[in-house]
Amino acid sequence: MRIRSLGVIDDAVVELSPGFTAVTGETGAGKTMVVTSLGLLLGGRADAALVRIGARNAVVEGRIAVPEGSPAVVRAEEAGAELDEGALLVSRTVSAEGRSRAHLGGRGVPVGLLAELADDLVAVHGQSDQQGLLKLSRQRQALDRYAGYAVAVPLGKYAEAYKRLRAVTVELEEITTRARERAQEADLLRFGLEEIAAVEPRAGEDTELAEEAERLGHAEALASAAAVAHAALAGNPEDPEGVDAGALVAGAQRALEAVRAHDPALAALTDRIGEIGILLRDVAGELAGYADDLDADPLRLAAVEERRAALTALTRKYGEDVAEVLAWAESSAARLTELEGDDERIGELTAERDALRSELGALAQELSEARTEAAERFAAAVTEELASLAMPHARVSFDIRQTEDPDGVEVNGRTVAYGPSGVDEVELLLAPHPGAPPRPIAKGASGGELSRVMLAVEVVFAGTDPVPTYLFDEVDAGVGGKAAVEIGRRLARLAKKAQVVVVTHLPQVAAFADRQLLVEKTNDGSVTRSGVKVLEGEDRVRELSRMLAGQEDSETARAHAEELLAAARADA
Repeated sequence: MRIRSLGVIDDAVVELSPGFTAVTGETGAGKTMVVTSLGLLLGGRADAALVRIGARNAVVEGRIAVPEGSPAVVRAEEAGAELDEGALLVSRTVSAEGRSRAHLGGRGVPVGLLAELADDLVAVHGQSDQQGLLKLSRQRQALDRYAGYAVAVPLGKYAEAYKRLRAVTVELEEITTRARERAQEADLLRFGLEEIAAVEPRAGEDTELAEEAERLGHAEALASAAAVAHAALAGNPEDPEGVDAGALVAGAQRALEAVRAHDPALAALTDRIGEIGILLRDVAGELAGYADDLDADPLRLAAVEERRAALTALTRKYGEDVAEVLAWAESSAARLTELEGDDERIGELTAERDALRSELGALAQELSEARTEAAERFAAAVTEELASLAMPHARVSFDIRQTEDPDGVEVNGRTVAYGPSGVDEVELLLAPHPGAPPRPIAKGASGGELSRVMLAVEVVFAGTDPVPTYLFDEVDAGVGGKAAVEIGRRLARLAKKAQVVVVTHLPQVAAFADRQLLVEKTNDGSVTRSGVKVLEGEDRVRELSRMLAGQEDSETARAHAEELLAAARADA
């Protein structure tokens, strides 16, 4: 990794061994920034406070070797990333304003993608993870992770049934608790539909009636105007001497007919005048028919206005016009059918709920049995690891229990509480020495014991669900003496299967590393490129001496440091 402007680190390169790398240095020298840098590369949360004061942004770049065809490679290639000689190039930039950018294999990618890849690439553990292991939910998750498919398969089926049961229960509760509101809604809909049905409106009827009312209201004026217009076009029978448009046009046509043969242009005009005459006669005939058909019956007008009033009463309540009233009636009829089917729906939902609860109980029992079987193997494996970590008499076990709940599901003849992960409460117990009763690790383990339990759990995981890299941030806190030596030895063994990076204050642990990195500040309080260096030979002895006695040149400390290195090499 290359780290620039992150915390106390100005510009530094961290080269990790394929096996066991120990990162050491004085308190406050910036060792934790190594962990933070890796966290950023793996999609961790960006914080503007991480950016070194005076810098515009912090940048972390990493080169991660990945097995060909691994899930991480497949996912990265799907995102458009390209591998560089079997490695993924990853970078993360955090600005002083808090903005964050990520690049993978030369392509800009969402930060969330880095987090997706992290699960397949690196397992990060720090003191906060130890505290997390004290939570029952984390202990159950650890057991489920160890059990693998034996738990994952029934848990997946259980989670699906649980989700459906929650949805059915919510719908059932809504229907039953809102029964009164729904009954009131049904009454209102029923009243409205009955009111509309009594009127029986037709689509477009309101427009037609408005036009008819306008016509009936002005019948006399319309009839008079039509008569005058008819007389102007076709003449008045009572006044044979009167001049009308039809007679004038006929006279014009006769005058032209006599000479049309002498000029085609005049012939064309004669034909057009003939068309005008035909049109005048048609219009005159329609005017006569209009006047004859015009109904001035006041009773019909009253009937039209009464019908319009009935439609207006509907449009005031149910829509702007009759079309909207009819649309309201259609949707309300569907809603009423739904509301009136509540009783039937309640029966269907109740039956489905009971069936799901029964199914959930059976799946929960299968899940519980799988966890119980896996817990015995998991506890035995962790106990065996603790023997290698200077806790030869410690015993780890699991307490898997259920809580009675009358509203729960039936499992093995008991009605117990259930949740999204089953009915089991899983608790990790530790008996640190013979005769000691098993107690929850939150109460029965010291800080050093908890560190070793955490390490033992991770080593067991390495054998069943391995990842390429393990990062431990001072998980050896609270440990010393022989226990520290055993932790170093166990980490070295783990490093034979995977890459192991440990940030530590313990020389007993650092002595077992294949490579030891020293993080040190310059006089101005920063860590520069030369501030992270690989320790070899005399330099490594001096650093281990400092870690042992706080004195690099103490002969006693140097002798002890050389002894630690020799013992570690012999153990390898």
